[in-house]
Amino acid sequence: MEWENQTILVEFFLKGLSGYPKLELLFFVLILIMYVVILLGNGTLILISVLDSHLHTPMYFFLGNLSFLDICYTSTSIPSTLVSFLSERKTISFSGCAVQMFLGLAMGTTECVLLGMMAFDRYVAICNPLRYPVIMSKDSYVPMAAGSWFAGVINSAVQTAFVVQLPFCRNNVINHFSCEILAVMKLACADISGNEFIMLLATTLFTLLPLLLIVISYSLIISSILKIRTSEGRSKAFSTCSAHLTVVIIFYGTILFMYMKPKSKETLNSDDLDATDKLISMFYGVMTPMMNPLIYSLRNKDVKEAVKHLFSRRFFSK
Repeated sequence: MEWENQTILVEFFLKGLSGYPKLELLFFVLILIMYVVILLGNGTLILISVLDSHLHTPMYFFLGNLSFLDICYTSTSIPSTLVSFLSERKTISFSGCAVQMFLGLAMGTTECVLLGMMAFDRYVAICNPLRYPVIMSKDSYVPMAAGSWFAGVINSAVQTAFVVQLPFCRNNVINHFSCEILAVMKLACADISGNEFIMLLATTLFTLLPLLLIVISYSLIISSILKIRTSEGRSKAFSTCSAHLTVVIIFYGTILFMYMKPKSKETLNSDDLDATDKLISMFYGVMTPMMNPLIYSLRNKDVKEAVKHLFSRRFFSK
């Protein structure tokens, strides 16, 4: 392949927190605990949404996809990050870095689009409840979820293909915990303005447009909720979308800060990646998937009832 002929590199060094062994040990313990919570929390939500027939609805179908997505998203980088914290030689092969970069970007893009689909689902449920079974039929919500995954894969394939074709000279130190696409692009010994333009287009298409859909959907939702006369009705309507809105604010707040803020040549060519970028990257890469199941389970009566029903059924069946 062309990119193999352009580079003399066979591996990258992941700097992460090198030079701070005590801090690495602390982060190892914290991230390991978070990863276990992510697997257990999201895995439980998937299991509940499959086993309880009352949750076989579009909303919980999307939620099951989101939970599976979060497991895949974190599994692309957390295990290798944990290993690197305990290893003296923190390296990753060029091909391994490309795969990690592709999977991470694909999962992140898919989540952006999927959150937009979930917002539309809540809009139809609250603003057009009588037409909801028709609009959000299985023939509609399954292709919507599949389209989210397809968009993520296509976007990531295109961007990753352009990045691996860049020439990488002698600098092979990625100042990050994993092969994050911005950190890898920074190492190229060539003009990356074309890659930045492609990333800007992709961010606009797969991040800002879903965000616009979310804003419009929730503006209409809030308008409809305010028209409900009873406080009980308003509370019930708001509870059905408050969990999703919380997830959206956390996820988009962090990811937009990372990918939409201006990047000057001085920043891109500096030796040290801003510490804030690293922490924010870890926040949306670990904290958000960990918080999703907690938010949905603690603020959702249907999930609580489903858990009680499954446990009681298992208890009385013995």
